[in-house]
Amino acid sequence: MNNENENEPTRNDNRDADDAALPLPTRRQFLKGLTTGTVVVGALTQPGCGPAIPPLKTRGATNTTTVCPFCGVGCGQVVSTLSGKVINIEGDPGHPISEGTLCSKGAAGIQVVNNPRRLQKVLYRAPHAKAWEEKTWEWALERIAARVKETRDKSFKTKVNENTVNRTEAIACLGGSALDNEEAYLLVKLMKALGLVYVEHQARL
Repeated sequence: MNNENENEPTRNDNRDADDAALPLPTRRQFLKGLTTGTVVVGALTQPGCGPAIPPLKTRGATNTTTVCPFCGVGCGQVVSTLSGKVINIEGDPGHPISEGTLCSKGAAGIQVVNNPRRLQKVLYRAPHAKAWEEKTWEWALERIAARVKETRDKSFKTKVNENTVNRTEAIACLGGSALDNEEAYLLVKLMKALGLVYVEHQARL
């Protein structure tokens, strides 16, 4: 017994018939369309048609990670140098504390480095003098060491009320946030060895 639907065209037969009815492009039409598309794409990629991409200002620079010197949070920075000059300072995205973010002071850190008003030489003004004199670092370090020893020798106390103290109260030490943990450790060790009592830290310096 024949099925009544055997003679009816199936859905696939209709699709094949529709595809066969569509005119196929000739080789000339295909190449013409390909050429037109290439011209359109080329026009869109011309300067001024796409988004402007500024050149990378740190290209060729050496990147060094460091810690922001402005407060005690310890945000990470990436300092880019080129030919011995700092050209960019930005947040370190790999730093666990700041994760690439910086406050306004940290973001403007490059202005501290590249600043015509930044002092780069030792200036010394003698007692009762009005003018500043330029000195070398060798002179300044020897002068500081001599004054520290002189002041310590004059003010050092070994005992107070029969109690051994071994201290001087005439010298104080103030640390800053630019010191990392290792530098702060060594600084406190030195100050304690000299007998200092007043050892403080100011994270805003």
